[in-house]
Amino acid sequence: MAETGTKPRIKSVPKTAKRPLHKVILVNDDFTPREFVVRLLKAEFRVPEAQAAVIMLTAHTKGACVVAVFTKEIAEEKANRATELARSQGFPLLFTTEPEE
Repeated sequence: MAETGTKPRIKSVPKTAKRPLHKVILVNDDFTPREFVVRLLKAEFRVPEAQAAVIMLTAHTKGACVVAVFTKEIAEEKANRATELARSQGFPLLFTTEPEE
């Protein structure tokens, strides 16, 4: 039996597209107590107290700060839940989301 000189084909496995990531952003306000913001960040985003304090202070001085990055659905859920928790306590604290570039 003679060889034809062709190489065996390698099956290519299609790659699944990565799900787009979204940033959760804490928007500063001048009414929500700092201690509440830190507690909320620890509870909803599971960040250590020191990191929560840095996020809170960054938002306070710069007007906003990225809290974390998640898939779109999780980012929106966490941002909405955190905002609603603040509102239920009478605070105007706002969390938003935007696509990560």
